[in-house]
Amino acid sequence: MNTRTGDPLSVTFAALADPTRRAILDRLAEGEATVNELSDPFDMSVQAVSKHLKVLERAGLISRGRDAQFRPCRFEVEPLDTAVDWIERHRQVWEARYDRLEQHLLHLQRSDPRPDQPPTSKERPS
Repeated sequence: MNTRTGDPLSVTFAALADPTRRAILDRLAEGEATVNELSDPFDMSVQAVSKHLKVLERAGLISRGRDAQFRPCRFEVEPLDTAVDWIERHRQVWEARYDRLEQHLLHLQRSDPRPDQPPTSKERPS
C-alpha cells in the first residue's frame, strides 16, 4: 500500500512494523535527538536512518524542528494514541467473546460433567 494515500491507522502500523523504527521511537520517547544521535546505536549509515525517519515522519509519529543548523526529531504521540485506542477497542471485543466462550464451556461441563469417561454400570443401558 502506498503510505502517502493510506488511512492513518494503516500508515501508523506500517511504520511501527520495523524494529529499527520502534527503537528510534523508544529513543525519542526520552527526548529530542538529531539524526546523527539517532544513528549512533545502529550498524547502518546516517542515510539509512534518515529513510526510517522519513517513514516515521510520514506516519506523523515524529516531527522535525529547526535549531540553527540542527533539525532535532521529536516523538509525536497522537498517531500512537489512535493506534492504542483501536487496539483497546478490539481487545475489549475479544475479551467479551472469550468470556462468553468460557461461560458456554462451563455450561457444557455442568450439563455433562464427565464427557471423556465411559458410563458407569448404573448409567449403562440394560
